[in-house]
Amino acid sequence: MTTTLCVLIGSLALSASTGTAFAQGVGAAGSAARAEFEVASLRPTPPSDVHGLSLGFRMDSAGMHIGGLTLREIVATAYRVKTYQVRGPDWAETERFDINATLPSNSNADQIPEMLQALLAERFGLALHREKKEMPVYALVIGKPPLRVQEVPQDPAAGATTGLMNGTLSGGPAGIYRDFGNGSSYSFVAGKFEGKKLKAAAFAIELERYADRPIVDLTELKGVYDVRFDVIPEDYQALLRRAAVNSGMVVPAQMMRAIDTETNPLPQAIEQLGLKLDARRMSVDLLLIDQARRTPAEN
Repeated sequence: MTTTLCVLIGSLALSASTGTAFAQGVGAAGSAARAEFEVASLRPTPPSDVHGLSLGFRMDSAGMHIGGLTLREIVATAYRVKTYQVRGPDWAETERFDINATLPSNSNADQIPEMLQALLAERFGLALHREKKEMPVYALVIGKPPLRVQEVPQDPAAGATTGLMNGTLSGGPAGIYRDFGNGSSYSFVAGKFEGKKLKAAAFAIELERYADRPIVDLTELKGVYDVRFDVIPEDYQALLRRAAVNSGMVVPAQMMRAIDTETNPLPQAIEQLGLKLDARRMSVDLLLIDQARRTPAEN
């Protein structure tokens, strides 16, 4: 279990909270004028200590920092889509990169996605196109009453933050912790999932780590909520195995066989909250990577 906990946390869909609409002008660089970083460093993530990882996106006075994200995750951030909506070569889901960038003095954080688009086109030679595809999903909906999520007051200051979510994801033998900032977070430790000040859409995004298909929030819940559910040790291990695979981790054949044959316990666990994961098929917008250099251009 310790090894799995250390490496399963690679999937970090920071962009998913920003909306589901695709940016215009998807394609090769130069199709439209775009905002650009003043200075940007993009490098492969160095090997990490096997006892834990810390990944994420943050802003500070020095600029923007991305640590340990895959190209697929960075593309999702740049185009304001969920990670599962981005399709590309296998390496785009496993090889990780660090970005440290300075914003121009006349810019703001809401322009970061467009700046990332320009950076990806320049360094990776990234080219993309869009298409729709019907695929199996879980719809997160209201289930049997009562609804067991606790609505909490929203922080007025949180509404003024940029649409691009700050956040870090850390984990190791003790469990997994996700900090969104503004008092919003979740932990999944020893079979206990505890979320603080989560919007329904963000909750659905985090549940996707442990699911066997994408999750679409259809609850129509508008507030922020504290949530908690428990799973038994066997189900906890099953969810960690699923998260390991979803993160892009190459797992032993024995673990893959277990994942292929076991029933995902997540839908049953969610019923503790008065919610339901309803399996259905839906038309989904996809962003397909047509071209990307595996080794980015020099800084």
